[in-house]
Amino acid sequence: MGSGLDWNSYPVEAGSAAKFAPHPRAIVRAGTAHPMIMRILVLLLALLAASLSPASQALTPESLKPFAGDEASEKLTAIDALIAAPDARVAAVLAAIRDDRLAYTDDTHFYVGETGAYVDAVSGAAATPKADDLKPVEINNRIRAKLNAALAAMDLLSPDRAVRAKAVADLEKASDPALVALVDSALATEQDPALKATLQVVRAAFALKTSDREQKLAALVALGASESPQTRQLLLPFVEKTKEGGFVEADAELRGAAEASLKSIDQRQQKGELLGSLFTGISLGSILLLVALGLAITYGLMGVINMAHGEFLMIGAYATYVVQGWFRAHWPGAESWYLAAAIPVAFLVTAAVGAVLERTVIRFLYGRPLETLLATFGISLLLIQLTRTIFGAQNVEVANPAWMSGGIQILPNLILPWNRLYIIAFSAIVVAGVWAILNLTRLGLYVRAVTQNRAMAGCVGVKTPRVDMLAFALGAGIAGLGGVALSQIGNVGPDLGQSYIIDSFMVVVLGGVGQLAGTIVGSLSLGIVSKFLEPYAGAVLAKIMVLVFIILFIQRRPQGMFALKGRSADA
Repeated sequence: MGSGLDWNSYPVEAGSAAKFAPHPRAIVRAGTAHPMIMRILVLLLALLAASLSPASQALTPESLKPFAGDEASEKLTAIDALIAAPDARVAAVLAAIRDDRLAYTDDTHFYVGETGAYVDAVSGAAATPKADDLKPVEINNRIRAKLNAALAAMDLLSPDRAVRAKAVADLEKASDPALVALVDSALATEQDPALKATLQVVRAAFALKTSDREQKLAALVALGASESPQTRQLLLPFVEKTKEGGFVEADAELRGAAEASLKSIDQRQQKGELLGSLFTGISLGSILLLVALGLAITYGLMGVINMAHGEFLMIGAYATYVVQGWFRAHWPGAESWYLAAAIPVAFLVTAAVGAVLERTVIRFLYGRPLETLLATFGISLLLIQLTRTIFGAQNVEVANPAWMSGGIQILPNLILPWNRLYIIAFSAIVVAGVWAILNLTRLGLYVRAVTQNRAMAGCVGVKTPRVDMLAFALGAGIAGLGGVALSQIGNVGPDLGQSYIIDSFMVVVLGGVGQLAGTIVGSLSLGIVSKFLEPYAGAVLAKIMVLVFIILFIQRRPQGMFALKGRSADA
């Protein structure tokens, strides 16, 4: 008989226990059977179809009756009962309750469906209730949160990974023991390793809320391997002490398991914090490197104490702001790429300002460091005031391009921002470019020759004044590139350069005057040490400690970490 049944000819309401039931009259060989036997078979199949109908499922008038009352506890219990037999129609009713679309009369519940028409909540059939007879179902935030968690748990069985991922993320914020069965069902079928690992943590978190001691113990042990940042908050109540000095959790074995898991989590978090401090230090060091590279040329190679070097940073940052504004006004479709145009513009503008400064002021002060210091300090004040006059005293907005927004998550408590990763890479490119200029070009050869012995370089035909101007312009242009980088991680204002001038001088002195390698090592060392000291001593005290260390280091090694080689070093 089984081969003669058409099992797909009688569809049942979606969400019932069986998606299809056999049609009562679907028998191929009907003409060959006895009429009485036929009637009995039809009756049995009809009873089977009735047993699979929606009326036998969780959705009954009695199961929905608590939602017509005022007791929140009864509504929560009713939700648990509906969750015990989940299907598509149960999910639709729960969503209607959450979205305030469920209403009731004296004996029936209705909700507004996707088409805007009323649907009978029990049968799932279209309905036309009288609007005057309908009363809305009212819920509070606690019930709404439970409904959100229940609907998320039902989404765990969705074939769409994005839907399941969102459901897992939503369940991480909930802790409802009633959802354990749904989570177990999802764990049994989940194939994605990442989602399954997170779901196991969710399952353990739910188990902590149960009254089963063995489940709690297993959950406490399992949470010790969790990478989720919220896991620690789940374990803390098990080791919390009372005012009298005892423990809130009386079970010593449960406390021990919680303490072991907390220790494991803390060790992994310390690793993330350590790596985070290291990355932040490298990031700060790369910024200091961009700032100090130009100073390494103007001060390290040329011996000019330029107190206006910080203002070259500020000019580069404002050049970036101007380019961004131009793109927004004239080429909005390509605004995300304004930074590519800002880099050469900032370099050329600051190099031009540096060349003008060297030709008009610095060239008359070579060999007189005190006068150079005072003159460049005055120029820095003039540049700051000029910027305030043109752009205003308030900070201006320089937005990150879309491709520099966000970050990459390495550990649960460690996210590396894309803007700082790009700045580190940009710093490496600039360092390589400066090295190539100083070691592979004629200008670099002239700069090194003038640095080592100015008189001899002039005797062999090197135009030392022109080399001085180009070298100073190069140093200023590199500082402008530093301003481009700074505009992507902080505020851009007239006083931008004042925050970095002292640190850049410390980098050059620590690394060794005139040494590119010393500038690199000095900037990275200063950045990393500062970021490791800040959590313990604070930002201000950490900077003071670094300054004291540099002073003591210079007392023992005046030439810095890398000594300059050549006649000028021996003079």
